[in-house]
Amino acid sequence: MSAHSILGLVLIALALGFTSQSRSKPFRAGAPAPGSSSDPQVDPEATAAPKSNFRAMAVRYQVKDVDRSIAFYTEHLGFKLEQKPAPAFASISNGPVTLWLSGPKSSGSRPMPDGRLQEPGGWNRLVLEVDDLSARAATLKEAGVAFRNEIETGPGGKQIQIEDPDGNPIELFQPAAQR
Repeated sequence: MSAHSILGLVLIALALGFTSQSRSKPFRAGAPAPGSSSDPQVDPEATAAPKSNFRAMAVRYQVKDVDRSIAFYTEHLGFKLEQKPAPAFASISNGPVTLWLSGPKSSGSRPMPDGRLQEPGGWNRLVLEVDDLSARAATLKEAGVAFRNEIETGPGGKQIQIEDPDGNPIELFQPAAQR
C-alpha cells in the first residue's frame, strides 16, 4: 500500500472520528465525564490530546459533472448539499463526513506540475455503513447504479463496491453482528 493510500485512509478515519481519544467509557449520570476537566481524579494536562498541525476536513473526489454527482450522492446515498459556489465544485455531507466534488474546472482538479491529470476512479474509497446490505444493494441495482463486485463476506462484516457516475468507488459496509 502506498504512502498516499495510507494517508488517505488515515484522513478518512479522522474525519469519521475513529481515534483513540474518541472511545468513551460509560459514566454515571450527573457525574463528571471521565477525563473531563471537572473530573477531580484526572489531571486535564495529562489527558489533553496533543494539538495537531493537521485536521481532517474532507475527502475530495474528482468528477466530470458536478450536478450529476450531486444528484447521485443526494438521491441514492443520503448526502446533503452543503455548498455549491460554482458549477466547478460542490461540498456535500453525510453525518460527520464531508465530500468535495471537484469538477474539471475546479482548482482542486488542475494538472500536477509533471503533467499528470487528476482523474476519477482508482481503488481508495469512501465507506458508508448500512444496516441491511442486501436490501441496500437491491435498491441501488433497481436504480441502475453501477456495481464493481458482488457482496463479499469477511470476519468484520459484509461489503460491496459501487461506483458514482464518474467511476469513483464507494464501499457499502455492514458490520458483523456483535456477540
